[in-house]
Amino acid sequence: MVVFDGLDVSYGDMWGPHRGTTHPTPLSRAVAARRHAAGTAYAVLLSSRERPLALIEKWPRGKWRVYLFDDRSWRMQMIDFKPHPTGMLLAHRSTRWRFSTDRAHASGKWDTQETTTVSADGQIEVQYRTAASGGTATQPSPAMASGRPDARPEPVPVRPSPASVEDFLCSAPEFGDWQVFVPFLAQQGHRSATTVVLTDVSVGEGSGPLRAAGIEQLFSPGTRDTRDGTVAVEPVDAGSLRIPSGRLAVSDPGWISEPRTVAVPPGEYPVTLSLSRTPHRAEVAAARVTFLDAPPRAWEMALRPREDLGLLAEGEFYGVGVDTGTVAFMDATRTVTEEELDEKVFLPLDEAFTVELPGTEPEPNLIAFRAGRGDGSYPVWIGRTDDGQIGCVVVDFLLHPSDDAQ
Repeated sequence: MVVFDGLDVSYGDMWGPHRGTTHPTPLSRAVAARRHAAGTAYAVLLSSRERPLALIEKWPRGKWRVYLFDDRSWRMQMIDFKPHPTGMLLAHRSTRWRFSTDRAHASGKWDTQETTTVSADGQIEVQYRTAASGGTATQPSPAMASGRPDARPEPVPVRPSPASVEDFLCSAPEFGDWQVFVPFLAQQGHRSATTVVLTDVSVGEGSGPLRAAGIEQLFSPGTRDTRDGTVAVEPVDAGSLRIPSGRLAVSDPGWISEPRTVAVPPGEYPVTLSLSRTPHRAEVAAARVTFLDAPPRAWEMALRPREDLGLLAEGEFYGVGVDTGTVAFMDATRTVTEEELDEKVFLPLDEAFTVELPGTEPEPNLIAFRAGRGDGSYPVWIGRTDDGQIGCVVVDFLLHPSDDAQ
């Protein structure tokens, strides 16, 4: 049990499988507030004397999730909230776990799980599960009620029981109104003073989203010092890309339903790869489509219509997602069959850095290339000339970022 009269408040990205006690990716309060206003996800941590007590996650469509920690700083309970017709939040599902060892907790392997579900009209159903037997029960058995970790519930029919729905309602919080969730900490045995003071201990906003830095150096032959040591930079011609529609698409060729697109003049343009070579290996560090000979004077991140740089934390970016270890430049109207991908893209890339999937002229072709060191997300930069025209588009695989682009 933790007794507290104040809570430290910090912000971060959603935690996912992370089972630590602090944010794996911290956010400033300002970025979290902008995400709240935009209806996008973020997380809030309430701590007392560096001990986490509650992790609050803001989900889309007015939903919230709260994880509660016990006095060992273990996440032992998860409460899901959704909007209720009254305008408040309904704690419609609460899940508690028991873990036998520290190792079991660290890996998320619970021994027993108890889930309480509440309907909008106040009907309650309780379900118990055990990892060892795989069994479930929808009403508490005497053994489980006793708290014995070796209890094995017998399945019984679902019999929802009535309750007062008001007992499961709370206010939908405005940003910063985390006092709403403080009463739920008592469910893990923690006790609060009559007045609880919230103190913001979040990180500063820092330098903002990832900035394009050193992009030109990626395509300048010679040696370069990187965090992996000295590498030789070798620009390589990857062919010409036909873009008859005037919309360049950058995508994993295996997932082209939502490519990152850039409006460019229709035409045929050279594609260049930047190879990063060491005595032991060579990798694709970046890829570029060049539209004008004039050097870029300014760089901007290629964004989709609803993406907002103000929602990004320090060093974050919107980029092209990669799940096949491959990225492609193509016209936005180009389609690819699964057979073409397997035989004419993925297999040839086992032996080469880049491959062209032809199209009968003047139809668009496709130029695919290896994605750095594999799957992940990578920024796409638009280089503009002095008069604001698009001079090039670059995918940076972040193999050796500069000091300004960590």
